[in-house]
Amino acid sequence: MNPVLSVEHLSGGYSRRHPVLHDLNFEMKAGELVGLVGLNGAGKSTTIKHILGLLDPFEGVIRVNGQTIREDKLAYRQRLAYVPEMPELYEQMTLEEHLQLTAMAYRLDRRTFEERSKYLLNLFHMEKKRHWFPNLFSKGMRQKVMIMCAFLIRPDLYIVDEPFVGLDPIGIQSLLDLMEEMKDQGAAILMSTHILSTAEQYCDKFIILHDGQIAIQGTLKEIKRRFGRGEASLHDIYVAVARGETEWLR
Repeated sequence: MNPVLSVEHLSGGYSRRHPVLHDLNFEMKAGELVGLVGLNGAGKSTTIKHILGLLDPFEGVIRVNGQTIREDKLAYRQRLAYVPEMPELYEQMTLEEHLQLTAMAYRLDRRTFEERSKYLLNLFHMEKKRHWFPNLFSKGMRQKVMIMCAFLIRPDLYIVDEPFVGLDPIGIQSLLDLMEEMKDQGAAILMSTHILSTAEQYCDKFIILHDGQIAIQGTLKEIKRRFGRGEASLHDIYVAVARGETEWLR
């Protein structure tokens, strides 16, 4: 089975003189939730921007279901959905109108839109706020709007960047349940997060970035084996990588 996401020899960033990413290689399969973790400045957001097609690689290639963005930009972008770290909403549009705009962009039929939007509004306890404008929303509520818009569609790949910031505990659990549901339906999910305890519990694999390179990747069991401490937590391993204690990686 072909990977949903394939990143091969990716080097990139904002300036060729000072690249942020250096020869990244990883794949994601259908039904996988992969945690992308690392210090601020490690390259997580830059990696995400390259996958989304917002930045062009200096070297390497990115494929979603075997297709690059250069081959068909529209088809490529319709195969993925994105939840950004900072919610960005149209201030003159209601929650309902944000959902409708998303449905139009991805060509959802009316019945599918109504079924999915009703489900999401109930899941995130936002059904009574569907006609509210963003100026009435808290940051957490804004984040819920972004999540609902992304999960209204059913793409092959979800890119979720620090999704828990500002969410209340019920909102966090609702999102985790939703990601599990999409995994079961065959979607691949790449999640950047600093909430390591949650990542350890829910992610199938991990990619730990350090200074724009992949320090280590694999299942937690595989990473622990290389670390040499079976009782270590993801937090322990993350701290060791962040502090440059990488002798065990050689």
